[in-house]
Amino acid sequence: MEKKKVVVFGGGNGTASTLAALKKYTDVFDIAAVVSMSDSGGSSGRLRQEFHTLPPGDVMRAILALSPFEYDGFLKEIFYKKRFDDLGNLSGHNLGNLFLILAQQYSGSYISAIRALEQAVGARGQVFPATLEQTDLVGELSAGEIIVGEHALDRPDYDRSLRVARVWLQPKSALAYPAAMRVVETADVLLFGPGSLYCSVIASLLPVGIFDAIKRSKARLVYLAGNKYETTGETGPTILSEFVKELERYLPRKLDTIIFNQFQPTEQQKEYHDDQKLEQVVFDKENLAGYTIVAEAFEHETGGVDSEKLGKILFTLFG
Repeated sequence: MEKKKVVVFGGGNGTASTLAALKKYTDVFDIAAVVSMSDSGGSSGRLRQEFHTLPPGDVMRAILALSPFEYDGFLKEIFYKKRFDDLGNLSGHNLGNLFLILAQQYSGSYISAIRALEQAVGARGQVFPATLEQTDLVGELSAGEIIVGEHALDRPDYDRSLRVARVWLQPKSALAYPAAMRVVETADVLLFGPGSLYCSVIASLLPVGIFDAIKRSKARLVYLAGNKYETTGETGPTILSEFVKELERYLPRKLDTIIFNQFQPTEQQKEYHDDQKLEQVVFDKENLAGYTIVAEAFEHETGGVDSEKLGKILFTLFG
């Protein structure tokens, strides 16, 4: 039986969770990820400035998630969570980011660095940067103010009553990585999310060529919608139908399927969400007529996406 070609769009922890869910079914899925390349905060932002390189963090997390070893175990701890202390310019960086920077300097190629890390951890799929050009994510707010930089949209210090009206890359002419377009064109399923709508998911769709590659594909378009949003994060939608409407503005056709994490938190979990500045997304199914809606609980008891539960859902739907 020929494997289904599945491509995941996005960046950050949401994309990593989806890839970790899919990798358990490599007998039926051929897995790839197209990762946003406009991260400008934290370690990635500093490395971009210091080495004039592409941001490594989101790519690194996607690769680790595809390893046959447990992502949420020692891999994540060693390569991502553990940061160097009191080491001068290395302070605040993690091993995964530095591996990609060193491998790029050694090989002279960002793609070669990606393939080296994939080989090192035995990745069960391939990761493709959305673009190989230096870009910044730019947003226009509902009052007309222009915000430059993914970090400034992801952790805004402007009036939170102002919504993000639209986003684009700077420069707008930034071309998609050709190999990324090819995997999109031949995909059977394109998965978007979960994760920050603008800073992760939509950011991965913005390089010139991605839109047309999706248009040429015959893939099923699927939105993996989380059930929470950060009240300190990007000022976007709060209702599921609004998330869908916003995402579709950057796609050549409507979504086919929406998978919603219909997890009902306990009172103790609600208190934790309040402490973490998290709010529940409103599940307004009545405003989503015409879509295939899959409402299942795929949240881990301790929070975040349960990759095992999500994997079973994806296998049932597309395997």
